Amino acid sequence: MSGVFVAIVGPSGSGKDTLINFARERLADRPEFVFVRRVVTRPADRKSEDHDSLGEAEFAALERSGGFALAWPAHGLRYGLPASIDADIDAGRVVIANVSRQIVSEIERRYARSTVVALSASPDIIAQRLANRGREDAQAITARLARMVDADALGPTTVRLDNSGPLVLAGERLVDILLEASQRQVWPARA
Repeated sequence: MSGVFVAIVGPSGSGKDTLINFARERLADRPEFVFVRRVVTRPADRKSEDHDSLGEAEFAALERSGGFALAWPAHGLRYGLPASIDADIDAGRVVIANVSRQIVSEIERRYARSTVVALSASPDIIAQRLANRGREDAQAITARLARMVDADALGPTTVRLDNSGPLVLAGERLVDILLEASQRQVWPARA
């Protein structure tokens, strides 16, 4: 049986990295779960996600050489997931990654078994989280909130998860979703 790609999507401030870190800690002793470290053309800092950094030229060279299973542009940066995730999926593991909504259809085409977890939170909570990061001014935050996409646009197989409340509530639900993904025996093939 091949593995499962679990795509975590949602607007900035919905808590993707926080929930992924929660699940990573809860499932640390389970080797069938692989939490992917993204490569981003942004220097690492304490205010952003834990990621590997590459310059534009190095990123482009790695992409040309097949070093990424998936890569996409967003917000003036480039993001990539290492090609090694394909071996993890071939080995039957559950691969979990924070990705852009724009590549969901590519994920569904590429991987026979995939689940999309669309995070949301109330606009007030998202605005507060973005303000707390300190990377954007009020005008940029307002623009981000205006671009929020309804999770229903992602399709009927998308699992919706509201992260407006305490971390433990959404965190435990994400863990449950991942455990369900690891235990499913028959998945519908994607066309």
